[in-house]
Amino acid sequence: MSIDLLEVFLPDGVMEWFDVKAIEKDEREIRVTFEEKNIVPDIPEEHRGKNLISKGFKRIVIDDFPIRGKKARLIFLRRVWKIEGIDRLLKRKIDLCAPGTKLEKEFASFLKDLHRN
Repeated sequence: MSIDLLEVFLPDGVMEWFDVKAIEKDEREIRVTFEEKNIVPDIPEEHRGKNLISKGFKRIVIDDFPIRGKKARLIFLRRVWKIEGIDRLLKRKIDLCAPGTKLEKEFASFLKDLHRN
């Protein structure tokens, strides 16, 4: 599937921050796995000059609009880093889902509007 065509079906900005790692489907669902591009996030001013240590990925699964009658799952592998000498993890600010849900923002809005009617 070409990236241009895939972008039509994805939330805005996904291809800017992620690469497609896998597309899988079975009789019930379609799963698209994305891996965050290896771009180091901005380090807070007070920690500049310290080393960043990659701590791997955090997996986030989000439900999206059904595709051809199948559940659509978007699986994001988010990169996390640790600043040397600091306990907290560092990651990019990328809003993937609606607050308080595991739904893609536009899908959550659609369901909310559907429920109101």
